[in-house]
Amino acid sequence: MAIIVVGGSAKGVGKTTLVCGLIAALDRFHWTAVKITTDAHQGLPPIHEEKSAGPETGTARYLAAGAARAFLLTVPPQRNLAQVLDEFWPRIGRGANFIFESNRAMDFVEADLRLLVDGRSTTARTEPKPSFWGAMLLADALVVRADADSVVSGDSVYGEPARPIFHLKHLDNISAEMKRWIEKCPGLTP
Repeated sequence: MAIIVVGGSAKGVGKTTLVCGLIAALDRFHWTAVKITTDAHQGLPPIHEEKSAGPETGTARYLAAGAARAFLLTVPPQRNLAQVLDEFWPRIGRGANFIFESNRAMDFVEADLRLLVDGRSTTARTEPKPSFWGAMLLADALVVRADADSVVSGDSVYGEPARPIFHLKHLDNISAEMKRWIEKCPGLTP
């Protein structure tokens, strides 16, 4: 079993779209996809399992892309993500491959792979969210929108080997190079 975390520089940079692209391209791994948010969702419990596939919400989009299960974890500012995860793990178990969508999850989940959507050059928002900078230090690879799919060797963090920067034309259609790279993730099992 493996855990992948997808974060991003700002709201609306394509985190959910990338998660859906990963689920669809790597469908044989039977993903459990988890979106973590601080936004209150009226009428939903803090740990909500999505049951309907469709375009309406991020979690419904996960199911439409082929996720085996999809969850929304709502973590208001007064609650600690670790507390919510402590409630989540016993309910779901750890026997699946997981994809978490959240910058904050990078600090609280022992991920096998951390991807960060860097939309600083493509969004109208000039300032990244505060959690982006910490996530940037932890990311194993960066993903940016580009005119064509390619991969380049990026910067090195604290003397570690250079991490790849995947340029994708469409975040919901990951490149063959990116797919092969992710399939090498330790612990990833069908």
